[in-house]
Amino acid sequence: MPMILDCNGDLQQAQDHDEWVKKMAGGCRSSMSFHFHNTLRKEFFATYQYLQDQLPLVKLFAVTCEYIKGEKQFYYRAQQFYRDVPASEEGMMGDYVELSEVDLEGSRQFLKQFVGGPGKAGKKRALDCGCGIGRVSKGVLFPMFETMELADMMEDYLLHAHEEYLGDDADRVESYYCYNLKDWNPPMRRYDVIWLQWVACHLTDKDLMEFLMRAKNALRGNGVIVIKDNMARQGCKLDPADSSIIRHLDIMKGIIQKAGLEVLDVKKQEGFPEIMVPIWMIAMR
Repeated sequence: MPMILDCNGDLQQAQDHDEWVKKMAGGCRSSMSFHFHNTLRKEFFATYQYLQDQLPLVKLFAVTCEYIKGEKQFYYRAQQFYRDVPASEEGMMGDYVELSEVDLEGSRQFLKQFVGGPGKAGKKRALDCGCGIGRVSKGVLFPMFETMELADMMEDYLLHAHEEYLGDDADRVESYYCYNLKDWNPPMRRYDVIWLQWVACHLTDKDLMEFLMRAKNALRGNGVIVIKDNMARQGCKLDPADSSIIRHLDIMKGIIQKAGLEVLDVKKQEGFPEIMVPIWMIAMR
């Protein structure tokens, strides 16, 4: 909160713009020039607005909390929602299961440019965050990597992945982690690729930034993190149905930058109906 100097030299916090203007206009005109008063007022708020425009994360931390109206409820509602979602491809894709292969092919094409070869990620081990039943692991990651690890907050999904959905590929899963990503610290320097699909939207800005910082430390040499998620056409928007928040691509980039990561490439998922929220893939390290 901004601090101002009143006519008696005492520091006090300004509650908002109107209160600040009132104090400056009413109490200080007698002790400072009218020109200085106007200049200070205009330049202070111009600077504040500039910071808001240039550093979207500054305002998005607050905006996210405003939309969410309590982080505990935000996470609780998401967990309650997924308790009613069946452990199946239909459950993972909602009403768009016919688009699953389109989605997987887009992911395969995007990822392969960062894996294998000089200066690229290795093929030893990948981590699927928010994996659900392992749809992305099975269709994208297993064909590229020797071993896998899966993380999801829903135990039923992990059990279904291991016991049924992954089939013989389950033998190549080294570990299953049943955590919400906000509470989990992945092992250090372990993964060539960390994949987050439709799970970043279930984290607040602060929790997402902090998880990305931990994920960065979990990468092996030349490792890559990929976020694939719904992105708002402008600003950010809360979906109360599944307790998720979608962000504009630029806002997501701001969070990534704050986490100390460099964006390598971005690509929009093609082949989905235009009426749907755009889906973007972001690679970073």
